[in-house]
Amino acid sequence: MNALDGIRVLDLTRVLAGPWCTQTLADLGADVIKVERPGVGDETRTWGPPFLKDEEGRDTTDAAYYLGANRNKRSITCDISTPEGQALMRQLVQSCDVFIENYKVGDMARYGLDYDSLAALNPRLVYCSITGFGQTGPYSQRAGYDFAIQGMGGLMSITGERDDLGGSPQKAGIAVADLFTGMYATVSILAALRHAEQTGQGQYIDMALLDTQVAVIANLGANYLVSGQHEGKVPQRAGNAHQNLVPYQVFEVAPTAEGDKQHIVLAIGNDKQFAKFCEVANCTQLSHDARFATNAQRVRHRQELIPLLEGIMRMRHKQDWLAALEAVHVPCGAINDLAEVFADPQVASRDMVNTWQHPKADKVQLVASPMKLSKTPVRQDLPPPLLGQHTDEVLGDLIGLDANALAALRNNKII
Repeated sequence: MNALDGIRVLDLTRVLAGPWCTQTLADLGADVIKVERPGVGDETRTWGPPFLKDEEGRDTTDAAYYLGANRNKRSITCDISTPEGQALMRQLVQSCDVFIENYKVGDMARYGLDYDSLAALNPRLVYCSITGFGQTGPYSQRAGYDFAIQGMGGLMSITGERDDLGGSPQKAGIAVADLFTGMYATVSILAALRHAEQTGQGQYIDMALLDTQVAVIANLGANYLVSGQHEGKVPQRAGNAHQNLVPYQVFEVAPTAEGDKQHIVLAIGNDKQFAKFCEVANCTQLSHDARFATNAQRVRHRQELIPLLEGIMRMRHKQDWLAALEAVHVPCGAINDLAEVFADPQVASRDMVNTWQHPKADKVQLVASPMKLSKTPVRQDLPPPLLGQHTDEVLGDLIGLDANALAALRNNKII
């Protein structure tokens, strides 16, 4: 069994936030029916290179981006801008538990696919809308994209090197606003499904990228609200340093034999760990110094402590530091590129790569779900490689369309 066996999701999302949510639900066992535009599909199918290579090494039409966000789903095509396509959606939703969309505010109402219309057909329906700014407020009609949301939601103001070291605002290397919104949407949907089980009533979920980005500012948002706004202090970019912990940042260590720079992450979270670090580094005088003995004092005296540690860290090589610090349980780590990540024995032992046979290639490897449930393991099915490959199956099984009806819809380019 899978945890969400018996839950069916009608997925009218594309690109990342919505597909990330529905991929998670599909991993957990939900039957996710991905609705795509006929002949075009989810935009990310073409967001390459890189594209999956066929057995002769030629690009296929499957972008890696699409493959990374759509495993375990079924793909159907339907033109929901047409009355016939809208009618198909209304028929399908009657046998679904969840409806999720990321269209512009108001589009679903124009199509007769808004929450009120669909809840009248299926009162148990959990309906989730994902937009940039939500269904209300002065920005609700704007299009919202991850990059802009990272800026508007404060993330870029606290990401990047300090101004005095030549820094400037920097977005995260992945679309964190999209990904976090997808995960919050997943949690919300699961909570709403629980409520529907208990009451027989579905509900509407309004998810916004900007709301999520503001929420995941987390401790820095709390820093500002609790203290900064009263003192006129706004958290600034700190490079790889932590705003509330010291030392908690990247340090340069001794270079390689070829003279290449090397770095490690040092992530000391309490005074005991700092004392252990000082023992390993042969600088116990620092842990006994009143300026550095507690984290609060180390934060206050950051500018004095860090230059001292920078000199100490450059005295030993990366592997020497990592081995010595790990031996006494001081949090630290290498800074791996993605080749090193997927070659790491820990990553391999945790089965974080799935390998499938693919109809367009000899095989495809993709990142696996990190969820490991002992009683209801996650599904491990290939993303649908063909646009609309399950259209006939879904429309036949769920709403009883026969071959003639399907052929007529296809001839009229509805599916």
